[in-house]
Amino acid sequence: MLTLDLRQNLELTDDQFEKICQANQNLKFERTATGELIILSLTGGETGERNASLTGQLWLWNRQSKSGHAFDSSTGFRLPNGAIRSPDAAWISQERWQGLTAQQRRKLVPICPDFIVELCSPSDNLEDVQLKMQEFLENGIKLGWLIDPETKTLEIYRPNQEREILHHPTTLSEEDLLPGFSLDLSDILAD
Repeated sequence: MLTLDLRQNLELTDDQFEKICQANQNLKFERTATGELIILSLTGGETGERNASLTGQLWLWNRQSKSGHAFDSSTGFRLPNGAIRSPDAAWISQERWQGLTAQQRRKLVPICPDFIVELCSPSDNLEDVQLKMQEFLENGIKLGWLIDPETKTLEIYRPNQEREILHHPTTLSEEDLLPGFSLDLSDILAD
């Protein structure tokens, strides 16, 4: 991950940010609330496979439940604080998605997801990912899971609650927000 501080020379609008992303499709970008441009590194094969399992499970559950919309790691969300972030997987309830206009759905999604998952890869700094989870929490997520395959831990983020840490979990679910969804962690946390 590389962070560029462009604030002294340039203030990126959402449209300019989208043009940078479109012109550099082999790179993944985020923008912080303070205007810094983050260039994220590509993942290796193991992380890519783990992320595919994670996204696939969320997508399949959502397709069956028809309760909302699932998103992969290439989706940008414009948070209320002005940051543009892209979690590894995200979900928005049907009701909130329907509240967006067709134009808003085509561009960077202008709301914070209800649920996000971040998968810590070897190139990630755990503290940076934890700060990103906290930022999502401060901007309105109802639930966030941070998975660290290296330590085989899972951190759960909920509004107005202390972060919960699970060691070596095999499955995880949250019936209140995601009825019927159970994330099988066997592939994601495998050696």
